[in-house]
Amino acid sequence: SDTYDTIAWLLKNVPYNNGLVGQWGISYPGFYTTMGALSGHPALVAASPQAPVTNFYFEDFHHNGALTQGYFYTYPVFGVQHPHPTTENWWMPEMQQVLGTEGQQGRGFFGGARRIRGLPDDYDYQLSLGPLRNTTERFYKNNFFWEEIVHHPDYDAFWKARAVGPDIVEHMKTGAPMPAMMEVGGWFDAEDLYGPLQVHRMVQSQHPKRFNGLVYGPFRHGGWSAQGVVHTVHGDVYFGDSLETKFQRDVEAKFFHHFLKDGGKGPAGLANAHMFDTGKKTWENFETWPPTAATKRSLYLDPHGSLSFEPPRGGPVYSEYVSDPAEPEASRCRPPTIQGLTMYQYMSDDQRCFDNDRGVVTFETPPLDHDLTLAGPIDVHLYVSTSTDASDYVVKVIDVYPMDEPDSPYRPDKEVHYAGYQQLVRGEIMRGRFRNGFDDPQPFVPGKVTRVDFRLQDVLQTFKKGHRIMVQVQSTWFPAFDRNPQHYVPNIYEATQSDFVKATERIYHTPEQASRLDVEVLPGGSP
Repeated sequence: SDTYDTIAWLLKNVPYNNGLVGQWGISYPGFYTTMGALSGHPALVAASPQAPVTNFYFEDFHHNGALTQGYFYTYPVFGVQHPHPTTENWWMPEMQQVLGTEGQQGRGFFGGARRIRGLPDDYDYQLSLGPLRNTTERFYKNNFFWEEIVHHPDYDAFWKARAVGPDIVEHMKTGAPMPAMMEVGGWFDAEDLYGPLQVHRMVQSQHPKRFNGLVYGPFRHGGWSAQGVVHTVHGDVYFGDSLETKFQRDVEAKFFHHFLKDGGKGPAGLANAHMFDTGKKTWENFETWPPTAATKRSLYLDPHGSLSFEPPRGGPVYSEYVSDPAEPEASRCRPPTIQGLTMYQYMSDDQRCFDNDRGVVTFETPPLDHDLTLAGPIDVHLYVSTSTDASDYVVKVIDVYPMDEPDSPYRPDKEVHYAGYQQLVRGEIMRGRFRNGFDDPQPFVPGKVTRVDFRLQDVLQTFKKGHRIMVQVQSTWFPAFDRNPQHYVPNIYEATQSDFVKATERIYHTPEQASRLDVEVLPGGSP
């Protein structure tokens, strides 16, 4: 109703308008845009939710029930209330306490965030803090948002009531006017990669004949809105020139011009799905997402560390690694994981330093003899056992460059070379206690083979001829995500130091218990 009332006021009080209204927003304003699209005002004809927040239990502050500890420094922004509007950073006093350092006061929402001095190595610093209960006692005892997270470790009514979910779909069924939609996201958005896909699927399910475009590019959170970028780079990887400007000019402006200036008459000249292939480094257009031409195939984690489209026929029954929460696997080879207030570079980072870690098991194809394009979600099906009664599982899909891969002159760090580079394409964590439902936590039975299923978010990635596909499985990914004590406690936020124990993890490869990744493969490796 806020959106409806605002539109009514604007139409009445802004001179020379043509009676048509558009709305857009990035991140939390993307959530406002999603909700505003449901206002039912007939003048709202175009809306673009960009990186919209849709569910804090599956994006932003959690991933599949695991806490996104990489947001450790953001709680002062979300959980400190100010009694009246202010131009100052209301969160800086608590931020200084968390960092144990001084920050410079700045104006605007994030003014001063990147001027905080003395940001520690976040791996060592956060590990030194110990269990999450120490965070509550030391820093966030009076932070209301942190307290809500601590008190709601499972996917309960608190989270469900705040999610863009089934109730929104039910509202769409009422037949209220719905604007043309264009959801926008970044393939390397560490915060809200999940949201645009969710909104797109919900809208498509109820309004299949209404224009509902989807755009994903090689960007971090909100990166497509950057101005004046000459060379588009994420982390170490160069993707092309001025991709941000081209999106703004050729896609975003065209969308709003068509529906606001032309009244939506005639063809929009826009693809239903305008998606960037992060391997070929080209834009591709599809009629639907995922593409109907894609075929589901299974990549099996085979014995001896191989990765194949053929199911296992023999060999070792399992692969094994040791997960030690006292020495968790790092989120990045080079700290820090967190840049400014949040993290983003790890989403396409080099994984070479983890290849032989005792807390990681690696599977890899031979060099590909042809291009292979994955287009859509990646569904993980693991058969596991653990020596304890609580574990998490992290799966990473990696593009391994050949040793003759040429360097890009536009890579930011000239000491990084692409020869043998292991680029993270997609990774995700699954809190094992939620394998039977996010509102139904259950311990593991030590030593019992158990199936764990979860989804990696969508990709459009061509693994080029001569490259290899690598999959890594591990149980910690720190400090991007919190450590599982690996001893079952009802609420991990209340775990003590004595609850943190080593675990021996096994991934099974028998014909009856074949761990695999289900992927969507485009024919011929291209659209």
